[in-house]
Amino acid sequence: MGDRLVVGLSTDEFNQGKHKSSLLNYENRKAVLESIRYVDEVFPENSWEQMVDDIQRYGASVFVMGDDWEGKFDFLSEYCEVVYLARTESISSTEIKRSLGAS
Repeated sequence: MGDRLVVGLSTDEFNQGKHKSSLLNYENRKAVLESIRYVDEVFPENSWEQMVDDIQRYGASVFVMGDDWEGKFDFLSEYCEVVYLARTESISSTEIKRSLGAS
């Protein structure tokens, strides 16, 4: 969909505010993403409000999100194309956390 892949990654504090948790902390999740050869850059997401600034800062032409968020980011179409991708079937981070005994 583009020449570069820049990923916004929610900080631990932002996740906490969204009542979400991760098995890995921000630094470890960032290291995992940075190890993917297709990812050019990872930056911290600290709030919902920073999205427009991020799109402009990185010169994004496409904003991509999972389809479970469909419609929620359509307001960004003023700044770039918004695409919702289907989630991988039968993969659930909630189920993985449950099976590992994490919250």
